[in-house]
Amino acid sequence: MTIKNGDKVKVNYTGSLEDGKVFDDSEKHGKPLEFEVGAKQVIKGFEDAVMGMKKDEEKNITLKPEEAYGHYNEELIKKVPREGLPKDQEPKSGMMLMMSLSNGQQVPAKIKEVTEKEIKIDLNHPLAGKVLNFKLKIAEINS
Repeated sequence: MTIKNGDKVKVNYTGSLEDGKVFDDSEKHGKPLEFEVGAKQVIKGFEDAVMGMKKDEEKNITLKPEEAYGHYNEELIKKVPREGLPKDQEPKSGMMLMMSLSNGQQVPAKIKEVTEKEIKIDLNHPLAGKVLNFKLKIAEINS
């Protein structure tokens, strides 16, 4: 049985950057990644890669930014007033914040710069603009 749209799959994976640094691993989560193929629950390149694979099959893939988290976008660097931040934490460059969008969705933002009146935040995904390598192994397929 090969993977097709609509199948629910479990995939063991290791994700690394071009320099070999591992950024994520299903072992770290204690279980394989589960998703429905075609439901856009994972990045496009990952979903495309599992199509046609069989149980226990392994594959190494390399994804360009447009197949993963997109290109880095300078327009996603925003300045926000410092008083809009929680008072219980001193903002520092490099810290991650969770920002709420008008639709209620939560997105991570990285603090790039802190001044007396405002902070500069980066709303790009931390892996935006990066080439990603994945080692995949199909653990389970349910049609």
